[in-house]
Amino acid sequence: MTVNVQDVQAAAERITGRVRRTPVIEVAPGLVFKLELLQHTGSFKPRGAFNRLLLAKENGQLTGQGVVAASGGNAGLASAYAARELGVPARIFVPVNAPAPKVAKLRTLGAEVVEVGNEYAEAYAAAVIARDETDALLVHAFDQPEIVAGQGTIGLELLEQVEAFDTVLVAVGGGGLVAGIATAIGDRAKVIGVEPVLSSALHRALEAGQPVDGPVGGVAADSLGSRRLGDIAFAVAQKEGIGSLLVEEEAIIAARRKLWHDYHLAVEHGAATAYAALDSAAYQPADGERVIVLICGANTDPATLSVPTV
Repeated sequence: MTVNVQDVQAAAERITGRVRRTPVIEVAPGLVFKLELLQHTGSFKPRGAFNRLLLAKENGQLTGQGVVAASGGNAGLASAYAARELGVPARIFVPVNAPAPKVAKLRTLGAEVVEVGNEYAEAYAAAVIARDETDALLVHAFDQPEIVAGQGTIGLELLEQVEAFDTVLVAVGGGGLVAGIATAIGDRAKVIGVEPVLSSALHRALEAGQPVDGPVGGVAADSLGSRRLGDIAFAVAQKEGIGSLLVEEEAIIAARRKLWHDYHLAVEHGAATAYAALDSAAYQPADGERVIVLICGANTDPATLSVPTV
């Protein structure tokens, strides 16, 4: 499986009118936020989901059986939303510890929610069984070409919206988002993946020379909690030279709180992870460097924005 910039461009055409072209704002000299938290369902995920479903529909692979997906929340929300918009059913498998706001939102989108296991990998295994039993379309959270290409449309928007930039900081779970953006941007800027120390699939893969299983935990595990980097993401990381940074739990919590207090952006911990690299000085831009931070998800409980969570 592989993805190229032509796939991303085709995805952009395919999903036009289905997703929002989210805004960018310059919050300080040399610092730009891409506000993907304003996307349908509160995260970037509908881009990939719509690309997967629409291409399957074009190919006659989207039937009345609808879709099945596994997710800690955001990918499931995107699949449920896209399925509803295209008039097919969705069955979403989530870990039993998935955040209540995300599970409730899944049900409001009309999806059947099945709670199974304690992490994404277990929910995914159940979704594969359901796919085999029903012949529904399986929508992977991050490791399908259509998903990666769809997420990459963010990179195309950045090239159009921001006149010049040097670096993009992107939170990483399974790697579909960072791989898509790096594919779209190519050598026009460096793309750096930012991960929690307790969920670091990209970092492990780069160290090992291949995707490897590892532990999952921490405050951002519901959205960044992949045991293993996707194969597509690893191939893109090698080709495009994606960098990796790790940030501590305390830095993620502090960054989330700062995004709320300083910019009035209510985000989930996974979405604060990229900004945490700057806020904690894990990433220190050079003089004159122009940095884009992708703010990727808003599915959180606002009541927790001003209080510690660990």
